[in-house]
Amino acid sequence: MTAADQLRAEGRAEGRREGHAEGLLDLLAAKFGEVPERIDVFVRGADVARLRMWNARVLAAETLDEVFAE
Repeated sequence: MTAADQLRAEGRAEGRREGHAEGLLDLLAAKFGEVPERIDVFVRGADVARLRMWNARVLAAETLDEVFAE
């Protein structure tokens, strides 16, 4: 893999992560109203695996705390 290929792959991965974060933030806002800034920052800093887990939890959660419970 060339350096250019590596950079493109990293860019695609970052784009996917950002897309998952934006989607989760949209779902949280739709279900719970305005998302606190601390949650926004937390979500935007998460990896894809956590974002996917939280996206699935939104469906059954009744509170923001339930979405992010360990």
